[in-house]
Amino acid sequence: MNDPVVQFQEDTAQRSHYDEFGWVHLPGLVDVEYAAQLHDEIMGIMDTIGLGQTSLRQTSEYIAGGAVDALVNSPHLAHIAGYLMGGDASLYLPFTAVKSPGGGGAFHFHQDNQYTRFDGPGINIWFAAMPIDESNGCLWMVPHSHFVGTLPSVKDAEGKVSDSGLEPVRTVPVRMAAGDAVAFSRLTIHGSSPNPSPVPRVAYAVQYARHDVRYTRDHGASWQSIESDGPGWRTGPVESLTVPEP
Repeated sequence: MNDPVVQFQEDTAQRSHYDEFGWVHLPGLVDVEYAAQLHDEIMGIMDTIGLGQTSLRQTSEYIAGGAVDALVNSPHLAHIAGYLMGGDASLYLPFTAVKSPGGGGAFHFHQDNQYTRFDGPGINIWFAAMPIDESNGCLWMVPHSHFVGTLPSVKDAEGKVSDSGLEPVRTVPVRMAAGDAVAFSRLTIHGSSPNPSPVPRVAYAVQYARHDVRYTRDHGASWQSIESDGPGWRTGPVESLTVPEP
């Protein structure tokens, strides 16, 4: 499949918005026909691994040669990420972001950097595979919140981030047409509301680190280089999906 992401014209207004607010809406980054392919392929993944009833279903596995493969490994997308971060982009983590219908999938306000900490710029470019707004669980951004640095994490008994404890006063909904994307900093506080609609809300996220970033998964006890060590997990496609055990 050819690169599905439009050839990006570097736009100083978009870059300025990203720098000031911590996020920027990128309308029509892929066309509607490709967004429909992406939607159907993601739901095919859900059919294999199971969507669940109340969850935000995430998996980084995707099939070689498909629509997701073309998006995750898009040179145009990597260029956009690098332009907004101010340096070459290295793929960090791609994943599905599917919300169950009937009220599923609310996600607390958080920073991505509260999960795996970077010592430099990181970005999430999040695609709508269908129209997404308040009616089916859109993202909500906290403007200017990327300036506060990495906030402490609230962890559960297993040491996983369970709830950031954040209750922002001002939030902005990101309303998107099929094929739109929103790019936001790893430090930008964001969350999403439940999906009360009768159909799943289908999106896909591709996270990058700037090439010179180091990251830690053990609260700073050790650091790895994204450039020399890689992200620490598989980011490439698979020939078949891992089916969860019953």
